[in-house]
Amino acid sequence: MNSPRPKTRLPEGMPLFHPACLVSTFFGVGLIPIASGTWGSLAALPFAWAIQTYYGPWTLLVAAAIVLVLGIISSEAFVRRSLDKDPGPVVIDEVAGQWLVLVIAPTEFWYYLAGFLLFRLFDIRKPWPAGWIDKNVRGGMGIMLDDIVAGIFGFVGLWVIIVVTGGRFVFA
Repeated sequence: MNSPRPKTRLPEGMPLFHPACLVSTFFGVGLIPIASGTWGSLAALPFAWAIQTYYGPWTLLVAAAIVLVLGIISSEAFVRRSLDKDPGPVVIDEVAGQWLVLVIAPTEFWYYLAGFLLFRLFDIRKPWPAGWIDKNVRGGMGIMLDDIVAGIFGFVGLWVIIVVTGGRFVFA
């Protein structure tokens, strides 16, 4: 009898350069064997900074929406070939959620750090409805949506930090 493949492996017959693997693992970042979700969120930061710095926060929001759609499609393909409902290598959900948090962040180190930590907190703790989505919504949609909810919580938390610290809003 075959045992399940380790959580840090790609599905059998699906090489890294398969488009669904490239997108869902965020170009292989998800294959880091320890804390792949944290690595996925961390890898999202410089891309968010570049998009926001050169094109503005609205473009980062659009990029997060595009990543959401691509993530649903690619992670659905990944899940269909794997033996896991939420495979560890799939970190595109972290990218979308992390970018959503950072839409409101000034492009300064401390705000990005706060946004990163808030997103990881809500992604790991999964407050309602993220936990419900994680348990009840299957496939690519379920993989992506719980992180979008975590991103919304992180967005609100970062907004509070910005207000309390007297930071500026990037939409102003």
